[in-house]
Amino acid sequence: MSFTRSAPFARAAFLGLAGLALATVPASAQPKKPAAPAAQAPAPTAPAPGQTPAAQTPAAQAGPQIVTLKSEPSQADWTKVCGKDQGSGTDICYTTRDFVSDQGQPVLAAAVYDMKNPAQKQEIRVVRFLLPLGLLLQPGIRFSVDGQGATAGRFAVCFPNGCFAEVGGVDAAVIAALKKGTTLNVSVQNQTQREVTFAVPLAGFGKAFDGPAMDPKVLEEQQKKLQSELEKRSEEMRKKLETQQGAAPAPAAK
Repeated sequence: MSFTRSAPFARAAFLGLAGLALATVPASAQPKKPAAPAAQAPAPTAPAPGQTPAAQTPAAQAGPQIVTLKSEPSQADWTKVCGKDQGSGTDICYTTRDFVSDQGQPVLAAAVYDMKNPAQKQEIRVVRFLLPLGLLLQPGIRFSVDGQGATAGRFAVCFPNGCFAEVGGVDAAVIAALKKGTTLNVSVQNQTQREVTFAVPLAGFGKAFDGPAMDPKVLEEQQKKLQSELEKRSEEMRKKLETQQGAAPAPAAK
């Protein structure tokens, strides 16, 4: 599975999560509505003649693929942002961070929302991920903290830079585990039905979740800096590819 993106994935993930949080309250956060059930894995179907069932392919039989992630270098820590949904009067805070592969490729963005409606005396927590394209949507996702007690969720919507997956109605025990945990494991299935688990480091999450929200002006400056870094990396990669192409030996004459 390739995680390369033509667009600045990390910045798009951050802004996309912010827009979903502050523009509207998620369906799973509406009062008096239960969280949507997690999608179930599709039932196996008989393969067409001459085809090998996906579950029997070498990739499917190889066991889970573990993808170890690290924080986006330009992000010093988890970021907490707060605002208010004007339609419902709900106070919304979300704690988010972008993650990359060992090679520095943008892979995943995570955000934990804490939504409170004083008038309705209600508090709802939602966990969202922005994941790479090329995954099976119907089986949904599962996440666990340090391998303890998996929580199921489902994909909500896909964009050119990735797909959002959501787990609604997260209880206090899960939030407590995230605060104290070391690794958040997010499991999905790829096109061959092989399980892929993204290992997300949780260092600093608890401090950010319980701490004050970031000043909007500081956040804006961070976003500008991140955009500048991404543009710089993109230009460096473009020049590197041009150099490699220019140095390629000419094909031998026949």
